[in-house]
Amino acid sequence: MRSDTVKTGMSQAPHRSLFNALGFTKEELERPLIGIVSSYNEIVPGHMHLDKIVDAVKAGVLMAGGTPMVFPAIAVCDGIAMGHQGMKYSLVTRDLIADSTEAVAMAHQFDALVMIPNCDKNVPGLLMAAARVNIPTIFVSGGPMLAGRVNKNKTSLSSMFEAVGAHSAGNMTEEEVENYVNNVCPTCGSCSGMYTANSMNCLTEAIGMGLRGNGTIPAVYSERIRLAKQAGMKIMELLEKDIRPKDILTKEAFMNALTVDMALGCSTNTMLHLPAIAHEAGFDLDISIANEISKRTPNLCHLAPAGPVFMEDLNEAGGVYAVMNELDKKKLLNTDLITVTGKTVAENIKNCINRDTDVIRPVDNPFSETGGIAVLSGNLAPDTGVVKRSAVAPEMLKHEGPARVFDSEEEAVEAIKSGKIVAGDVVVIRYEGPKGGPGMREMLNPTSAIIGMGLGSSVALITDGRFSGASRGACIGHVSPEAAVGGNIALVEEGDIIRIDINGNSLTFDISEEELAKRRAKWEPRKPKITTGYLSRYVAMVTSGNRGAILEVPKALS
Repeated sequence: MRSDTVKTGMSQAPHRSLFNALGFTKEELERPLIGIVSSYNEIVPGHMHLDKIVDAVKAGVLMAGGTPMVFPAIAVCDGIAMGHQGMKYSLVTRDLIADSTEAVAMAHQFDALVMIPNCDKNVPGLLMAAARVNIPTIFVSGGPMLAGRVNKNKTSLSSMFEAVGAHSAGNMTEEEVENYVNNVCPTCGSCSGMYTANSMNCLTEAIGMGLRGNGTIPAVYSERIRLAKQAGMKIMELLEKDIRPKDILTKEAFMNALTVDMALGCSTNTMLHLPAIAHEAGFDLDISIANEISKRTPNLCHLAPAGPVFMEDLNEAGGVYAVMNELDKKKLLNTDLITVTGKTVAENIKNCINRDTDVIRPVDNPFSETGGIAVLSGNLAPDTGVVKRSAVAPEMLKHEGPARVFDSEEEAVEAIKSGKIVAGDVVVIRYEGPKGGPGMREMLNPTSAIIGMGLGSSVALITDGRFSGASRGACIGHVSPEAAVGGNIALVEEGDIIRIDINGNSLTFDISEEELAKRRAKWEPRKPKITTGYLSRYVAMVTSGNRGAILEVPKALS
């Protein structure tokens, strides 16, 4: 066993004395040591109950003959961090989570790992760590929140942000907003729509790293506790069979994940996280391939914010495996791949039927014949930009209008809420990318303000930052190269005509090559907004959004 390095032989006598100090018996140390990575804390609603999940996993490990040992991973609540300086610290935690988990796992020579994430950055951060460490690993998340109820209608966090915009427009009273405050988030768990956390948890199933139901069983269901016990037992089987993350995280598995992503209509943040995970698995994932996959993959689900159904509804309809079964009817998945179940994809999804065709459309009657995400390019995004097509009003799939240019999220929100943005405008928010932000803030506040002001079907938003999975509308993010490195988004001027063709995968602005060259000659890099602490180091190492905002050692230091 790998853990023999720290527990067996005379040279390891000092190590055993320290295990004695921890209260472990000789019998426990003779078993495999299973590291349990707990993202539990008391500030993230999706994580406040993870102590229960941890206890269940420990029980499963013990039942199957292992010795569980728990260590922590940090987590940030994107909703609480939204709209202020705190959002600069959200995406960057993905790499802190990966780094710290790698460090503890390697330092203590665990035989296997059980990852317990739930919210946005913990899932990709722990997947990155799993690929790096590459010992048998399984994921079991905390599960989604139940939908809220406002005026007898199901609702979720995105409605809360939009209510604030409606109040600014004079369309909702303070009392009505307070009704949303008290009812949209009724339980623990990751927020109840197909936002980033739930998108990534669903993709753990699609890519083969989580058991059936990991993405959809609600946090408050006892079934979630049973799932955690099963994961604890299953890790011992994975250890016995020596099935490792890199055996599962193959290029073909990522193609499956992208295909399921398109069918579910996941958050655009998956276009950041999947390339970053692939990088750790040993290969580059060009997100432009998403368009090729989208062309052949029907969009089968319209979960909030794209539609009126929620994660609990997807779970009751059969969950991710039912979606995969629908896709397999058109042979859109590679079903020969091994997964953490110890079985292939084909074996996993066999007989997983679609129990609600209103929630999961049949593959021959989809919401659309193409997938939920589109990758755009053009002179405004010479590399790429990303949009959640399934959450765009049909009339906004093709749009042109004058640029309204802002150099920060705060400036844009103030203009939207004060009525300075009108139908037809294209709001451009720049210097919010990985380097320019720094930290690539989510733009849920401005998108929700646009919806709340009644402009969702007439105003587009473009940014080198990113969007929450709760955003809806013609919201194009991850524009690369970003403004901070001289990308063309930095050269857009007030009033320039911007042309968006989402189905045509095009994002351009009307400018001649000569005028573009003149503007570039005048452009000067801006001083970093933050020059101390972790963010200053992040700025020095982070790459562009189209590469997943991965960290690389600067060439001058390599």
